[in-house]
Amino acid sequence: MSTPITLSVGGIDLTYSTGYMGIDHGMLYQESDRRFRRHGNIDYDYAHNPEDLRQMELCFSRTLGSMVSRLELLGYTMGSVKSEYETQVVLDRDQFAEYEPNEVRPERLTFEQFVDFVKAYALRDLKNEYVQGYDAEHAQGQGRFAADPAVSLLPSGVFDRDIGGYSERSHFGSLIGFLSPYSTLRVLAENPANLNEDVVWDYGIFVDAGWAKNEDFVGNARRTQTYLVATEGTSDTHILKRGLSLLRPDIEDFFRFIDIEDRHPFSGTGNLSKFAEGLVKIDVHNRVIFLLDNDAEGIDTYRGLLQRFKFPVNMKVMVLPDLNELRDFPAKGPSGVANADINGCAAAIECYLDFRLEGRPSPQVTWTNYKESLGIYQGSLDYKDSYAKAFYKTTPEAVESGTYDASKLKIVIAALLEQCSGIAVQILDS
Repeated sequence: MSTPITLSVGGIDLTYSTGYMGIDHGMLYQESDRRFRRHGNIDYDYAHNPEDLRQMELCFSRTLGSMVSRLELLGYTMGSVKSEYETQVVLDRDQFAEYEPNEVRPERLTFEQFVDFVKAYALRDLKNEYVQGYDAEHAQGQGRFAADPAVSLLPSGVFDRDIGGYSERSHFGSLIGFLSPYSTLRVLAENPANLNEDVVWDYGIFVDAGWAKNEDFVGNARRTQTYLVATEGTSDTHILKRGLSLLRPDIEDFFRFIDIEDRHPFSGTGNLSKFAEGLVKIDVHNRVIFLLDNDAEGIDTYRGLLQRFKFPVNMKVMVLPDLNELRDFPAKGPSGVANADINGCAAAIECYLDFRLEGRPSPQVTWTNYKESLGIYQGSLDYKDSYAKAFYKTTPEAVESGTYDASKLKIVIAALLEQCSGIAVQILDS
């Protein structure tokens, strides 16, 4: 009897291999997701050697909801799933025209209708008990899916693909199985009821049978899937690394930063611009994000880079996002202190930290020099190092309880993820 290795969600197999490892799914997981889990194919009535039993139960597992960001950093966004779905619709139409040239085939579901179909069926509500003759019963109009008119309007996928099942759940998996495994995971996550379902890469039994070694199964993003984030200075890098560790530990393995242990090798907007220019010209294939401050210098550099270069699909340049909290901010100039919109003028990364510091005056920026090319002044946050130091000392508990307000930094990280996902989608499409 063959020993399978599978990737499954809620008991539905998305990939299935025997005799060889098959697709490497390690990038979906982190090392902390390696665990022991009861397996349906293990006979627990048999007196197994305890060590053998633990080996057989070994797997990678995490919930679908906790995997969404990882899927998107790999390029599986809802936008890319839509593109894949629409490609399948065209394939379905072309295959039908080839094999049934004299028949008229009803239009397939739109992508939005397909998503509604997926959201109508929570995996936990679908029966998973084996039913002998399930396909025959469905063909006779019996069962849950026989009554749903959307079923007959789904793309069928490649010619002769099996769209049957042995239970409601396996049948549902077959019906949507025309999508690739990771796209299937991403669209299933649109149903909130599915977010707590476990996505499991079972390999313990496979290793126990001698087909592979445990060392062959490794978690975390692969080097080619990570993003090098190049910033203007040391503080930007330290704050982002600390922010990812505190706020998004579930994806921090996707990000790398330039080594700045001694000093930042490309400090300042001018040097970062030259660094970007160099990487574009030598056609570096790494995934790179150039992150600029949301101030006059940063905006000027951002516009200049976009005008001078066509960035390859693996690189993007971005500025820190505009925030409503910075639209009416105290700013000191020759005429005194007056509130101003500091987005695009003075919003360095320290402006995205918690301003509530004991023993410090209310935050303000000071206008420094006039940027003639933009017709605006450049500004700098007063005592910005003190805000950074307070952030470095904060704890996960303080962030979780709201004692430390990390809401603005969450927006920065969300903007960074959007840019990275955009790169991944373009790479998948290229």
